[in-house]
Amino acid sequence: MNPLRLHWCSPPDTGQAKPTDPYKTGTLDMGEVRDFVQEAEELGVDTLLFGMSKRLPDPIPVIGALSQITDRVRFMLAYRPGLMAPTLFAQVVNTLSWMTQGRISLNIVSGISPAEQAGYGDFLSHDERYARCNEFLQILHGLWEGESPLSHDGEHYTLKDAELGLAHHGGGRPQIYIGGASAVAQQTALAQGDCWLRYGDTPQALAEAARPLVEAGCRVGTRMHVLARPTREEALAELAHLVAEPDEDHKKWVRHALATTDSEAVTSSYQLASTATDGWLSPYIWTGAVAYRGGPALCIVGSYQEVAHYIHQYKTAGITEFIFSGWPTRNEMHTFYTHVAPLIRQLETQEP
Repeated sequence: MNPLRLHWCSPPDTGQAKPTDPYKTGTLDMGEVRDFVQEAEELGVDTLLFGMSKRLPDPIPVIGALSQITDRVRFMLAYRPGLMAPTLFAQVVNTLSWMTQGRISLNIVSGISPAEQAGYGDFLSHDERYARCNEFLQILHGLWEGESPLSHDGEHYTLKDAELGLAHHGGGRPQIYIGGASAVAQQTALAQGDCWLRYGDTPQALAEAARPLVEAGCRVGTRMHVLARPTREEALAELAHLVAEPDEDHKKWVRHALATTDSEAVTSSYQLASTATDGWLSPYIWTGAVAYRGGPALCIVGSYQEVAHYIHQYKTAGITEFIFSGWPTRNEMHTFYTHVAPLIRQLETQEP
């Protein structure tokens, strides 16, 4: 039996109290982040994803600091190629691998908005960013496989006699998660990664999307929200409370941000939400927060038992990893790992 890997997304604070609230930006309370991460470790969270965005603190120093107060929980560093030279990035990741004793993986995303990328000095188109991503990862693989000195003369990078004195902890390299919904993202995952990571959908739809990658030996994971309570009635009552008095200005802000994206993952998630009936894509997937939160906000809603059984269906569909969030995310993390995760493990013991 290969158990599902159940990860969580770590915000720079405890996250939005409600799915329709504006993002909290402009501060970094490391005490709050420390408490969140230490609780995640106590709960048995597999890996914490630290995202990258102009709204967020840089995840690299944050992970470095947190590595010194944890022992078991793993860290997934989101990063966009093009913002740091590949040799320097490998050096940073190798350093983090020693600081964490190997508890580091990468979520490589090529970027979701030309406007945001331009702010970092990056003006490539969607497919050009993926071409650079492939070249970036090709160099990283060479460095991690011990090609030293390494020289490279490509379209996006030129290196001469690159060498690193500090290899990855334990040899080898970190696990690489490639995010995106486009065909080129899938090709990159197959060529350069270990797991294709995409936004959520129903188990049936993800099974169809995942099949070619699974058959080619690539793992597939998904990014969603979750809301579980002892009964379905309590879950729906909590959902009604969470969407009361939504911030419509934030909704307009998200709509404006969507107008600048060239990400197929982002646009397809909004299109998917628009097909839902009364906000429900299935009896257990609520889409109402997508307009306020974006692609990751597809939310599995139900009783502890219902949510556990529904998540287990994704395993049959070929999905092996989840990255969850909630509202507020620290509270929902505690609920999920205390009440839902044990039920998923019980279902896994019954597998043939």
